[in-house]
Amino acid sequence: MLFILLTLTLLIWIGATIDAALGFRKLEPLEDAISVAEGPLLSVIVAARNEGEHLTQSLQTQLAQTYKNTEWILVNDRSEDQTGNIMDHVKEIDPRVKVIHVKKLPEGWLGKNHALYKGFQEASGGLILFTDADVIYHPEAFSKAVGYFERHGLDHMTATPNLSAKPFWLKAFVAFFLFGFSYYKRPWLANNPRSKTGIGIGAFNMMTRTAYEKIGTHEQLKMRPDDDLQLGMMVKRAGLKQRIVAAMSLIEVEWYPSLKEALAGLEKNTFAGLHYRISMVLFSVFGVFISQVVPFFTIFSGNLALSLLSGVNLIFLAILYVMVTKKMTRFSPWLFLALPFTAMLFIFSIIRASYLTFKRGGIVWRGTKYTLAELRKDKLK
Repeated sequence: MLFILLTLTLLIWIGATIDAALGFRKLEPLEDAISVAEGPLLSVIVAARNEGEHLTQSLQTQLAQTYKNTEWILVNDRSEDQTGNIMDHVKEIDPRVKVIHVKKLPEGWLGKNHALYKGFQEASGGLILFTDADVIYHPEAFSKAVGYFERHGLDHMTATPNLSAKPFWLKAFVAFFLFGFSYYKRPWLANNPRSKTGIGIGAFNMMTRTAYEKIGTHEQLKMRPDDDLQLGMMVKRAGLKQRIVAAMSLIEVEWYPSLKEALAGLEKNTFAGLHYRISMVLFSVFGVFISQVVPFFTIFSGNLALSLLSGVNLIFLAILYVMVTKKMTRFSPWLFLALPFTAMLFIFSIIRASYLTFKRGGIVWRGTKYTLAELRKDKLK
């Protein structure tokens, strides 16, 4: 049985490696785009709750952009720290900034989704950028993004940022997460107009006002913790033109400051990503364990055929891992050696997040509890 399972995983890794090698060729670096000084009004919408620690630095890099035809709509989502005061101060010194203070969350909405939608309602631009309050931008990020967007006649564009991390195990976990995200979601398919696979990344989701309204805005995503991803999927389902680009030196975000916080952060969207199905949880746990943990041990098997099969599995696993790491991170490919441990950590995070979701009867996000019944009710078909 083990021999059969490893044979199946080998076929999967061979296919995934070829798929990624071809797909990454279509993932263009935004750094190569031509900067534009003039263009459509860009409305940048930033939703924040208790982000006082990061907000100032992020806004400083945004307001220093070389693309000047920009306005900012900053939405303070019921913050209990200095977030609102920081926004008000920035508004006083820069006339391009508007501030919205959300005092109460309407029933049937996740806080962030509601805040982004409220920001859109105050936006004037024909081009919208949804971004997070902890993203750091290179001065030419907007100008290159608008230039690329206009040149290719896009409806939606998302960008992969540099996910920074300091502690070793956090780096290893981030690298593993991106590795898994790549072969599971195959983000490069967003650049294939014949594919219905779409992608969206919360750090940078740029789209036309027309496209956003056509897909129904965040009103169609009221209770989706993975709103950024779902936004991109809706764009492709609507037959609109989408691109994903790499922006490793233009956009940077610290995903989480520690491994503990990363595990806590995954609580909100892990079960959503598995479609709220126990069967998907079990399948994911089993699949990751067999394909990314077992070969590291069975390579030492006394059975020569099993040992060789495990070795070939690890070769293709390593090729794919290194490919993803070099394309989507600035981490060392040698983190591959920690893969069986980060795989087990990821399995733990899936089980933990699913268990806590059931135990709590839902998720707690940005200080508000959302029941599992509510989340499942608004699940996209």
